[in-house]
Amino acid sequence: MMDLKEKLVSSFLAFENNVDFEHPIHDIRAEALKNFEAKGFPTKKEEAWKYTSLNALQKKDFSIFPKQESILEYKNVKKYFLHEMDTYKIVFIDGVYSSYLSETTHDGVDICLMSSALTKPMYKQIIEVYFNKVASKDESLTTLNTAFSREGAYIYIPKNKVPKKPIEIVHFSTGNEAALMLQPRNLIIAEENTELQVIERHQSLTENEVFTNSVTEIFAAKNAIVDYYKVQNDSKTSSLIDNTYISQKSDSVVSVHTFSFGGKLTRNNLNFYQNGEHIDSILKGVTIIGEKQHVDHHTLVHHIEPNCESHQDYKGIFGEKATGVFNGKIIVDKIAQKTNAFQKNNNILMSDKATINSKPQLEIFADDVKCSHGCTIGQLDEEALFYLQSRGIPKKEARALLMYAFANNVLASVKIPELKTRINKLIANKLGVRLGFDL
Repeated sequence: MMDLKEKLVSSFLAFENNVDFEHPIHDIRAEALKNFEAKGFPTKKEEAWKYTSLNALQKKDFSIFPKQESILEYKNVKKYFLHEMDTYKIVFIDGVYSSYLSETTHDGVDICLMSSALTKPMYKQIIEVYFNKVASKDESLTTLNTAFSREGAYIYIPKNKVPKKPIEIVHFSTGNEAALMLQPRNLIIAEENTELQVIERHQSLTENEVFTNSVTEIFAAKNAIVDYYKVQNDSKTSSLIDNTYISQKSDSVVSVHTFSFGGKLTRNNLNFYQNGEHIDSILKGVTIIGEKQHVDHHTLVHHIEPNCESHQDYKGIFGEKATGVFNGKIIVDKIAQKTNAFQKNNNILMSDKATINSKPQLEIFADDVKCSHGCTIGQLDEEALFYLQSRGIPKKEARALLMYAFANNVLASVKIPELKTRINKLIANKLGVRLGFDL
């Protein structure tokens, strides 16, 4: 049997024929495939992948092109949407766009499909300016996605516009294939003085294996505000590699919240590039996993110009034989004086078989900066536990409440109340807390 790399490389020609050889991004795709072919999948020999192995995934016989289109009834998947509020929706089933479940718009803003943006002449200029401009040209999984990029969400918000409601990007996999590989590509552009909220979710509907290799490029122009929320609560047979690249211009604020509760293997590569002054980048995450789950957060914030800020706050709770990785890198260029970069990673190990590998990295070439990083790994506070028990709360509930309080403070900066309530409930369920109060 061919391994996954060979299968992907040999499938590329069929893919290109399928999507039109004369395509404007044909050269970009071909170049990206060459890079992937030269590098292959990352291995544990690479420093950035030291604690995360993709060997098991490469041995699986993943279907690369789903054979049939699947139909889903809204009532059967309603719970995966933020149905408590009105949103735009870009929905994919096994990698294929579902117009039935989606609600897109061209009313002053473009909230639609990557496949349309890549093929229709009216988008050509924007694709030429933005597509593949901040995504890495040599990170192998990003180049693999670029080679096969065809479908995903395309969001373009012109100057001074604000969409009427938040946007949900949802990927369902139905289990029609024994094992399926998906490679969604998102392009999100917020021009000057715009505001945007996006919620992204990948959801398997069966126990069949799914491997998603996703790339998102986000461009925030001057004064733009972008809030991006990733809800990762998939089944234990799903693996997700998420590469997100963000380019910010002066006075923009971009925040990314990552909630990792589900999935077998999850790797989040989150890269911020600050191309201007008075920029704020906010990276927050809550990871709560057990069994043999594995979540790896790799963050990079590159401070290129003066007077900017970045704030990172990642919390992790690891039970049973779970493994967590946090690798946070801050680079401050020589001219990036008056930078204020803050990074915190706090972890609780609930079992002596759980593991966390945490590695904060600072590369500072400027002298007038405030940069701090802190990392803690420990058990629950026994004194606090004793205090709660002395007030009549049983030990199991007391432990759950302490964990809930520990994880919950990351939610303070979530700006969509309905999402905050939903995540609160997910955290409570995951920890076995019965919330006797309204959120």
